[in-house]
Formats: sequence, C-alpha cells, structure tokens
Amino acid sequence: MELSKPVKAVKKPIPVTAQQVTKRTVVQTIEGPLTAQPGDWIITGVEGEQWPVKREIFEKTYTIKD
Repeated sequence: MELSKPVKAVKKPIPVTAQQVTKRTVVQTIEGPLTAQPGDWIITGVEGEQWPVKREIFEKTYTIKD
C-alpha cells in the first residue's frame, strides 16, 4: 500500500436528528439490525439512515441545538 503525506483534517459538522430511547429498541441500520437500550439515542442521518449511539458516547460527541 502506498500512501500520501499525512494531513490534518476535521470532520464537517453535519446536522442529524436524535431521539432518546425509553425502552429496548431494534434499529434497522445499513449494516443490519442493532439494539438500543433505554437512555441510548437513535440518530437519523441526512439520507434517512439510522443508527443507535450509547448515551455516554452521545454526550461526548453531540451537542443538542434548540
């Protein structure tokens, strides 16, 4: 494998919709079904794709906008 010189990059902020789960829920993702537990979040991306995010990870990586 041949690689170019490394560069610094920052991921673009892309708005998503998030809903917190109140009961165990199975989410159909592009990689197959995944389970979200109460307190986790289900994220819906710009193309309608969904994925669950653990509460701890959501709090570290997302900011809720009004």
